[in-house]
Amino acid sequence: MAELSLALAGTLVVLALIDSTSFGTLLIPIWFMLAPGRLRAGRILLFLATVAACYLVLGLALYAGLGAVAEPLARLLGSDPVLWVQLIVGVGLMIWSHPLEKRKSRRPGRLLRWRDGVVGEGASVRSLVTVALFAVALEAATMLPYLAAIGIITSLDIAWALGAVVLAAYCVVMIAPALVLLGARLAAAGPVEPLLRRIESWMQKNAQSTLAWTVAIVGFLLAVNAADALDLLG
Repeated sequence: MAELSLALAGTLVVLALIDSTSFGTLLIPIWFMLAPGRLRAGRILLFLATVAACYLVLGLALYAGLGAVAEPLARLLGSDPVLWVQLIVGVGLMIWSHPLEKRKSRRPGRLLRWRDGVVGEGASVRSLVTVALFAVALEAATMLPYLAAIGIITSLDIAWALGAVVLAAYCVVMIAPALVLLGARLAAAGPVEPLLRRIESWMQKNAQSTLAWTVAIVGFLLAVNAADALDLLG
């Protein structure tokens, strides 16, 4: 029986940390932390919990669907033709990441307009949850790391409940950096705020580069996994 080995666990952690750098899991929470006035930590926690819950529900739905056909799917994914396709797709993603990096991203400006209506004095919990749901929807096109993680978990011969726990742990790791920054912001606002502003500025300027790197890393993981299964790495 295949188990969640240390190597696979490490791969899942890497994918989760890649997911943790997205707009919904890092940039928007940082914007909330930098909003004028009193820091509303409860709202940021609710936002992160909503994002993580959405990812988990989506992941469980996909995992349940894939789990129903896990055995034949595993045989299909382990066949040489499919592995060659996976290798080509992985290399293709790495190649695609180069022109992708040069495209201009408009998402940060759109997200910036949301903050005042979500963490302002008269903002409602409903508006906060709505923004969280919308952020997850915006990230749907860049969920490659999460989809790769679900594929890895599905390929393991483990109980469904254990797979669900692994997915939940993935979602916790995904929001962990934002939680750490929030804790630091609460503990030492003075020294931490300039760091948050630098991170915010960097992410706004390099939004498309971040997406390109995500695509490249996922492509690399897919290509290496396929090459190893095909015994091309020696």
